[in-house]
Amino acid sequence: MHAVWRVFRYLKFYPWHIVANVAFNILSVFFNLFTFVMIVPFVELLFGTSQPPTELPAFSLSQEYLSAYMTYTLAALQERYSLWSCLIGIALCYLAFSFLSNLCRYMAQFFISPMRNGITMRLRNDVYHHITILPVSYFNSRRRGDLLSRMSNDISDIEWGVLTSVIALGKEPVNILVFAAALIFISPRLFLYFLIVLPLSLWLISTIGKSLRRNSVRGQRKLGGLFSIVEETLGNIRTIKSFGQERRQESLFEKANGDYAHTMTRVAVRRELSSPLSEVLLTLGLAFILVLGGMAVLHGEILSSVFILFVILFARLVPPVQSIVRVYNNLQKADAAATRIFEILDADESIYQKDNAVVMPPFANAIEYHGVSFAYHTDDQHDPIYVLRDIHLAIPKGKTVAIVGPSGAGKTTLVDLLPRFYDCTEGQIVIDGTRLTDLNINSLRAQIGLVSQNCILFNDTVAGNIAFGRPNYSRQQIEQASQVAHADEFVRQLPQGYDTNIGDSGLSLSGGQRQRLSIARAVLKDPPILILDEATSALDTESEQAVQLALDHLMRGRTCIVIAHRLSTIRNADLIIVMDKGRIIEQGTHQQLIDLNGLYKRLVDMQSFR
Repeated sequence: MHAVWRVFRYLKFYPWHIVANVAFNILSVFFNLFTFVMIVPFVELLFGTSQPPTELPAFSLSQEYLSAYMTYTLAALQERYSLWSCLIGIALCYLAFSFLSNLCRYMAQFFISPMRNGITMRLRNDVYHHITILPVSYFNSRRRGDLLSRMSNDISDIEWGVLTSVIALGKEPVNILVFAAALIFISPRLFLYFLIVLPLSLWLISTIGKSLRRNSVRGQRKLGGLFSIVEETLGNIRTIKSFGQERRQESLFEKANGDYAHTMTRVAVRRELSSPLSEVLLTLGLAFILVLGGMAVLHGEILSSVFILFVILFARLVPPVQSIVRVYNNLQKADAAATRIFEILDADESIYQKDNAVVMPPFANAIEYHGVSFAYHTDDQHDPIYVLRDIHLAIPKGKTVAIVGPSGAGKTTLVDLLPRFYDCTEGQIVIDGTRLTDLNINSLRAQIGLVSQNCILFNDTVAGNIAFGRPNYSRQQIEQASQVAHADEFVRQLPQGYDTNIGDSGLSLSGGQRQRLSIARAVLKDPPILILDEATSALDTESEQAVQLALDHLMRGRTCIVIAHRLSTIRNADLIIVMDKGRIIEQGTHQQLIDLNGLYKRLVDMQSFR
């Protein structure tokens, strides 16, 4: 349970809560023990089962001295006061001890609650923080539904498994130790009979716990798959409906849901088996004690009232033992969830920032690619799959460089290396003579604006999406950026204008409207380096022409890298790079490439553009 112990490390943030919880739990257990001890004088008063000693016995740390002292004291009190008064006094003592026991138990819970919720909060914050710093390549091979399941269900399992166990571990061991010590003090021989069945109990519990963990791991994985199906369905609902595949998706979901239910049923069956088994084994020990202890009472070896106390205390030992068994099983289940959480936290960041990274000064000269190659997958059994090979490219400041080529040529990967979404497998990229790996990542990305072919908007207002986390922008600046991107007109027609919430991913807007908001966001950032990855791909002809004029104006004096399939949008670029199969095969101006009569010319001819 290595992963569970790593969760326990979060306890270091709450030392005083732990101390207070343990202290009040100990007090609660002791007061609870005294409520049961009051049974002995109660039985002696009512039934007079033993003859009190004529004088106070000499002190000794034994059960015999305690019994003799209590019977002597009771006899003296009964002689001085009435039997009725003694019974009332015992009842009041019982109530006082019970009240103090429950008060201390409440105080223990009072101090543990902030710790429990605080650890869950810290763990969730750590996971989210790590997700935000992981490289883009990490998410290429992960299903978003599975990651969502880990953030929600797995952390909830840790909360109810590990942290609930922390509460039990702060109380139940104290219960067991105190009551076991009391039983040993009363009769070591009777307690020894109980220990006979203990090894069998531990073996059965351990076997059930291991099986529980295996099935819990399967259950968590199946739940992640279930979330992935739901996430894919919600994200592609229009496609599913247009192809009439509702029934197919329902079948996939029902099968995954059935598999998950079957696995969790097995988990529940094994979890619920442990508690009855532990109770049966403890009852077996109690049966030994009843027979052998009854014989000891008949032979005068132990007072009947003391034996009754022993049986009651032994019965009181059963719930905490069962609770520890449940804790063990919960920890096995939580370990499966914690393992999945720490798989995220232990994931290699890949994109590292040096300790002495330099804050990037304002971009001044050029961006240079020197022998850059990039492979998405590398492992010990297969050769790397390269998507870029030996790229040499210089982009002077203020120039517009267009990148064209067939799908899969590596265009987007080439520009993704610039803001360090990925790092080069071979070669290096240099800005103003400084390698990217020597620059502070945040300062580098602060000077790069990106408008991708996939519009990324958030469940926020229009103004919030354009400003995107930068409250220092005024409403006037936001509106001016919107006007440059030709978005102002449709924004003002929305119900609350710039304060209209556009929903998840901006799905309440059309594709062209979403794209124009993305362009407005880049305009507002006003970066010296601008990356346009099919920035006008989602616009109709009229909107494309209008936005292209705005972009042409925006791109003046900036260093722009434009990825385009519509070659009509890049004919005025200072340099056009033609890529195929991860390599640069042609470069030059539009006319130079037409005269070259190569791949670029064929692409132009296919689009009937000369």
